[in-house]
Amino acid sequence: MNTIENVSRRQFIGGVFSAGAFVLAAKVFPESAWAQEPAFRTGADAAALNPSVYLGIQPDGTVFIVTHRSEMGTGIRTTLPMVAADELDADWGRCRIEQGIGDPRYGDQNTDGSRSIRDFYEAFRRAGASARTMLVSAAAAQWNVPVSQCVAQNHEVVHQASGRRVGYGALVAVAGRLPVPKAEELQFKPNAAWRLVGKETSTYDQSDILTGKARFGMDVFRDGMVHASIEHPPVLGGTVRSYDDNASLKVRGVQQTVALDAFKPPHLFQPLGGVAVIANSTWAALQGRKQLKIEWADGAHASFESESFKNELLQTVTQPGKVARNLGNVDAEFAKGGKVLEATYYTPMAAHAAMEPPAAVAEFSNGKATIWTPTQNPQAVQEAVGAALGIDKKDVICHVTLLGGGFGRKSKPDYAAEAAVLAKKLGKPVKVVWTREDDIRFDYYHTTAAVYHKASVDGRGKPTAWLHRSVFPPIASTFVPNAREPLGLELDLGLVDLPFDVPNIRAENGPADAHVRIGWFRAVSNNFHAFAAHSFADEMAHAAGRDPLEFLLDMLPPGKIPDLKAQGVDYSNYGVPYEKYPIKTDRLRRVLQVAGERSGWGKRKSGGGWGLGIAAHRSFNTYVASVVEVEVDSRGGVRVPRIEQVVDAGIAINPDRVRSQMEGSAVMAVGLARTGEITAAGGRIKQSNFHDFQVARMNDAPYQVNVHIVDSGELPTGVGEPGLPPVLAAFANAIFAATGKRVRELPLSRQKLV
Repeated sequence: MNTIENVSRRQFIGGVFSAGAFVLAAKVFPESAWAQEPAFRTGADAAALNPSVYLGIQPDGTVFIVTHRSEMGTGIRTTLPMVAADELDADWGRCRIEQGIGDPRYGDQNTDGSRSIRDFYEAFRRAGASARTMLVSAAAAQWNVPVSQCVAQNHEVVHQASGRRVGYGALVAVAGRLPVPKAEELQFKPNAAWRLVGKETSTYDQSDILTGKARFGMDVFRDGMVHASIEHPPVLGGTVRSYDDNASLKVRGVQQTVALDAFKPPHLFQPLGGVAVIANSTWAALQGRKQLKIEWADGAHASFESESFKNELLQTVTQPGKVARNLGNVDAEFAKGGKVLEATYYTPMAAHAAMEPPAAVAEFSNGKATIWTPTQNPQAVQEAVGAALGIDKKDVICHVTLLGGGFGRKSKPDYAAEAAVLAKKLGKPVKVVWTREDDIRFDYYHTTAAVYHKASVDGRGKPTAWLHRSVFPPIASTFVPNAREPLGLELDLGLVDLPFDVPNIRAENGPADAHVRIGWFRAVSNNFHAFAAHSFADEMAHAAGRDPLEFLLDMLPPGKIPDLKAQGVDYSNYGVPYEKYPIKTDRLRRVLQVAGERSGWGKRKSGGGWGLGIAAHRSFNTYVASVVEVEVDSRGGVRVPRIEQVVDAGIAINPDRVRSQMEGSAVMAVGLARTGEITAAGGRIKQSNFHDFQVARMNDAPYQVNVHIVDSGELPTGVGEPGLPPVLAAFANAIFAATGKRVRELPLSRQKLV
């Protein structure tokens, strides 16, 4: 196993999964109990019933449910507790949700990769079912009746024969002395008995958010706290040659400046270095920072120029690459002659640009650190802060606030490490706040990519051989200095797992240098792989004069499960066994068929500035089909009247949140496709705020997004990311349908459509 693959098993999070952190809840369930560790959660009580690290019941009947995943708008802080509460048959109004601190006893806490529901659905079911089983047993013993005659009903146990009933709180003392049932002993509620799962449920924090009571990272305050704003090296790996802070120190409220060491490769989640301005308010720190005079030593990445680098990628992608998947012999098929189609696609870098920029508060005392921050991964905060301070990660406590968006950026806790370093240096609590400009210029960027497709086609336009190759600066470069090749996991996201029925297929990847920090972003490399692959499928359909929907269904034969292992793919499958979550063409066909039905596909002929585009993609074990409607005016202006999103994510725990994620993905995809682009000159990022890195404005966004949730009995999977990739391709395909002009490069703002 090479160095990069070692990293992939140990550290890579990648928006997919933390391979070394797959401590599923089953490993901490049911042996761990809050009563053993009173400090493990707020309000722990030795008199409470504590069958799980996720759930406890107090003698007054209050149910405490700990959510160990981060809330950033997905609703996971509500949805996972719904699963436990439903199995417990609890009164939702008597459930109190608490946010877990960073602690490995919860299992994996990295809230990305659209896997919170997938990985912890069973654990939270077990938590609720265990508590219910113990309460029912306690009531039966108290009444001296068979357990089989007792049932849990809405926060009470009822003896069916006599009608006697007792509230959960009154049973806690007796139930707490019973052994926690083994997993195989549990009986789960039938689906028909669910009162919460599958029902529309508002988020637990909705009222507090709407009334300004909810606490985000920016809202944290500690007594004696100072505020810091940091001027980072403008080029990755740059250092401070010298600086003059005289003018800064004259700004009212500024107390001092502190030089921060540059990182040692690999950069991981280390602070970037630079100069911090310390003040009695964020405003004063920002004003003082503007007065700094710094001479930078830029380093090797100062040569990075976006346009020339783009040309390098486009050149590399034309050359043979490292084979990642192979079935049959594409070269032999190409050599036969016949009709061959080729196309190259390009996507630029993008910034996460979450509504809330990074922020963190840190305290350091007696060799231990406490952090308050909006993070997607509190355990990563513990590791990064521990490394930065030279202390054991066990001596770092991380409190997780609500997040004003994340998209993968807040899995990377460099900003928390900055606050911790400053707190140790200054001996007092420190709040570090990044500006929007910092957020845009010093991101872990969604990588740029070039993707090449080539196919030989038969008389009906179906590919008999299909070669696809991608080249992009890899996420691996975050973990391995000078890494030019991606982790295998990066290729598993849309390159090696296309399910189309093609007798000869080969997937390749070429090397590329990273000159900025590269990180996972909503849907990760599925975005550019899906944009290219499903655009190319549309090109094949039109080249054959066939309807794109009919063509896609023809390439997805019913009942097929691709055998990727036989094609040389060590498929990670988003961190779960392929046998449990296989690629099923039936599910892709279904979402395509529903999308066709709901969009009115084929009822109106495209052209003359109006068109529909379609694409379907499986990512994060979830299946999504998108139909985008566009209107293109005589000046090339693009309007998106409607998007239809069809999703099969297995059992939909909270349809309200499924719908919101599909809607948000559609809006984000349209924004990226229209204007999303990060560029560099002299190694410096050129964009700085929303005026030059534009997210979708109201007039840019789709006017209507309709979400259709496929009724499914399959295991539940995630919805935070899978809605984005197919929209990119469907949008481009719709523009072709409307104008006859093929979009092979994003963003659209660089294209002339008329």
